[in-house]
Amino acid sequence: MIDYALAFAFLCFGIGALLCMWRVTFSPTLPDRILALDTLVVNMIAIIVLFGMYHGSALYFEAAMLFAMTGFVSSVAYAKFLLRGDIIE
Repeated sequence: MIDYALAFAFLCFGIGALLCMWRVTFSPTLPDRILALDTLVVNMIAIIVLFGMYHGSALYFEAAMLFAMTGFVSSVAYAKFLLRGDIIE
């Protein structure tokens, strides 16, 4: 039963990631692209965690945590660049 649930979750998050990539590519404004990129990071974290559950390894959870920290910092940097025009003051 867990195999079917993991397959369904992979499918859902995979479709979500593809739609986010489409929105990053064909978005009309920069804030929409930043939001889509942040949502893509969340979807990729979920896919990494699901992959770790599928293989039963804790290494993927640590990789997901590192990816989450990198995604958060990049989202903050993009937002700061959008608001002020520079990142380093």
